[in-house]
Amino acid sequence: MKIPFLESRRTVLKRIVQYSTLGIFALSASFAGSFIQRTQAQNRPGINTTSVNLAYQTSGDIVKIKGAVEPQLKKLGITVNWIPFPAGPQLLEAMNAGRVDIGSVGETPPIFAQAAGAQLVYISGRKPSEGRGQALIVQKDSPIKKLSDLKGKKVVFQKGSSAHYLVLRALKEAGLKISDIQSVSLTPAEARDAFLQKKIDAWAVWDPNLAFVQREAGARVLRDSSGISTQGGFYLARREFATKNPEVVRVFLEEVDKLGEWAEQNPTEVAKILAPELKLDVPLLEQVTRRRTYRLKKLTPSVLTQQQRVADEYFEAKLLPRKIDIKEFLLESQQYQALTPKRLE
Repeated sequence: MKIPFLESRRTVLKRIVQYSTLGIFALSASFAGSFIQRTQAQNRPGINTTSVNLAYQTSGDIVKIKGAVEPQLKKLGITVNWIPFPAGPQLLEAMNAGRVDIGSVGETPPIFAQAAGAQLVYISGRKPSEGRGQALIVQKDSPIKKLSDLKGKKVVFQKGSSAHYLVLRALKEAGLKISDIQSVSLTPAEARDAFLQKKIDAWAVWDPNLAFVQREAGARVLRDSSGISTQGGFYLARREFATKNPEVVRVFLEEVDKLGEWAEQNPTEVAKILAPELKLDVPLLEQVTRRRTYRLKKLTPSVLTQQQRVADEYFEAKLLPRKIDIKEFLLESQQYQALTPKRLE
């Protein structure tokens, strides 16, 4: 004779065992899949990692916001971690400390990083812009009308950034030196507050802060970067990471350039994507995106020659502790063949 209560308990226990077994199998399958994916990644040529730490600047990185590189890197068994920075100098400092594997900066930060003994390498150039997205600005009612009027004035910029080079070259055009002004190094966020409060005479700044103060405070452009910042900037990597993981670098650069091609053809869509991240309106950001470039550029001899010229100018201005040779920040030609996408011009 069956007792209903006992029968019910047996049925429940049986189901618990069945579901538990299925759960264990599912969990085991998940671990097995993850293990296989990591093993496959480690067994592929040019891949010796299961993760990559990518840096981005908080002025708006479309690659990070759109998640452009994650899908293809995931196929290689690589997980992506994004780390924010206010500007290039801080980014490269973290890269040299091993906290970042790949990041993008202007032409100046790598030069100061190299002078400080960092172990980094150039992996790609960036397509140059017209230079309208960076400028040396003053208040709309400022008595400063020309570059030579900056003598003795307080000029703010992020030391070691592309804005530093703009100030150097702009002063040179006016027959002045850095020592002829009061240099103040602030991050873009700090400098924006100081400029809006009219605590500084002039500010060398890039978008989107440039566009913001032009609209909100009527900031007047004394000199933009046209004809000065001709490089467009670079992508850099830790030397050890680049040499051990050329396939990861190649896939990353390829996806960045693909997105860059799309971005340059769709500035309004880019502005809509950036708006929630930067908390700025679309019309303002559309102005920013139209002044930017997004595609990459191969490290050609002409690009490297120009970068050396920038380094030499800093040394001649006595802003570097030693003369540097940017070749020390380069890989061998065969290594570049392995990590440079064929689509780069």
